[in-house]
Amino acid sequence: MVRTVGVVGVGIMGTAMASNLLDAGFDVVVHDVAVERSTALAAEGSRAVAAAGDVARASDVVITSLPSTRALEEVTADDALPAGCRRGLVVVETSTLPLAAKERARERIEAAGATMLDCPFSGTGRQARVRDLAVYASGDELAIRECQPVFDGIARVTHHVGTFGTGSRMKFVANLLVSIHNVATAEAFVLARRAGLDPETVYDVVRSGAGTSTIFEARWPIMAAGSYDEPTASVQMFLKDIDTIRDFAGQVGAPTPLLTGVLPYYLAAHAQGHGTDDAAAVCAVLEQGMAGDETV
Repeated sequence: MVRTVGVVGVGIMGTAMASNLLDAGFDVVVHDVAVERSTALAAEGSRAVAAAGDVARASDVVITSLPSTRALEEVTADDALPAGCRRGLVVVETSTLPLAAKERARERIEAAGATMLDCPFSGTGRQARVRDLAVYASGDELAIRECQPVFDGIARVTHHVGTFGTGSRMKFVANLLVSIHNVATAEAFVLARRAGLDPETVYDVVRSGAGTSTIFEARWPIMAAGSYDEPTASVQMFLKDIDTIRDFAGQVGAPTPLLTGVLPYYLAAHAQGHGTDDAAAVCAVLEQGMAGDETV
């Protein structure tokens, strides 16, 4: 029975997960290289520890939520998380990262005696706060079943999609759509504004018809407010994901013309200082116009 859950990496998603796990009745142990994040969660009732290995020693299940391949390499280095691993521990890797990086991490975790699952979560930070996530769980079926109460504490639905790595492949498909829908929402917003339409009315009308999407519903209000400094998912995270998806698509020979087409808007948003802002900031790029964009 899972009693203690560790969370390594308490950024936007990790913080939301840790808070929800506390609310669900789990003991929660957290670690982040940004100590202030762990300290803030300790004030809510979690226990902050100094190293990833300490999280593994104290937990029945460890969730990793990390921003980059480098971060995953550091967390799964032999003297980090694996140093505290043991037989029976399950490590749930939730980040959107290249499969090769996850396979390397899996080798180190499993060499230390634990089981590693590949379980990306689909949803924004705002959705994570209200447990409106979808889990794409892949790997050992018994370990996934053991983790089900944990998933129930942080997500709306869990899909067991197959062997290790299938979760990431599924997430690449989902995030390809998210990346495109986000820019499509911004394009629609600018059209509506220049057409003299009331943003709130457009929001209500479009939500009732075929044009809506989860991303439209999540990001249109942010675009309407024109305030992007409280990110639910940042521009730089989208750039990382797009690079990962395009690389994977190239490996399997899948064309991605629309994903390639939206990339310049994320690059422009980053160049204009929106790197750590919400990805809805691509709307600011469209509103201001971008060199070479004939539609603006």
